[in-house]
Amino acid sequence: MANTKSTSESQNSQDSRKTEEKDTERNMAEDRPNPMEVLRQARTQLAELTGMAAENVSSFEQTEEGWSLEIEVLELSRVPDTMSLMASYQVELDPQGQLTGYRRVRRYERGRADAHRQGGR
Repeated sequence: MANTKSTSESQNSQDSRKTEEKDTERNMAEDRPNPMEVLRQARTQLAELTGMAAENVSSFEQTEEGWSLEIEVLELSRVPDTMSLMASYQVELDPQGQLTGYRRVRRYERGRADAHRQGGR
């Protein structure tokens, strides 16, 4: 009888641990922002740090460390608009969408296509 009780307690303990693990995974998933929230946060945070408005996001992917984006910004407005200077910034965010780093990877005139890079990047 004592052996049955011990086995039952052991099973209950294992079930309890599995439930706690599932709850932890669920809470971690709930803490992560959805992709649209990440895009908005990245654009806002980059604009605050650089003082330049983000015009669009040209690449976006989830990584093991969080998120990686390439954001196009207007660096210098000129007339005509096709002569304005644009820049692409590589932006890294943690899993919660907080900016951890950025760097300018390219600068170009708005009206010029970059024929030497794949995907127009």
